[in-house]
Amino acid sequence: MLTSKQRSNLRSMAQTIVPITQVGKLGVNESLIDSLYKAIEKREIIKITVLENSGLDPKETGFEIAEKLDAEFVCATGRKLVFYRRSSSDKISHIEF
Repeated sequence: MLTSKQRSNLRSMAQTIVPITQVGKLGVNESLIDSLYKAIEKREIIKITVLENSGLDPKETGFEIAEKLDAEFVCATGRKLVFYRRSSSDKISHIEF
């Protein structure tokens, strides 16, 4: 569970990163979760976009993805979602709070 201070720091970091993928008409499927799992393991913080034509609610989608990734849902800003999970790899530089 993130504190409000940690969440705030992650939100400020997320402003500078580009969304890595989009959730479209197919919704949240296994291939999307697999690619997000690999990305969050390498980056620790990821941003995605929920397309308007998907018909999905961004916040509900965010909580669903976070549960499947075992990650923290940091925020939803419009249709942009941000997730964080500390990587188990020692080869990357970890985000310090």
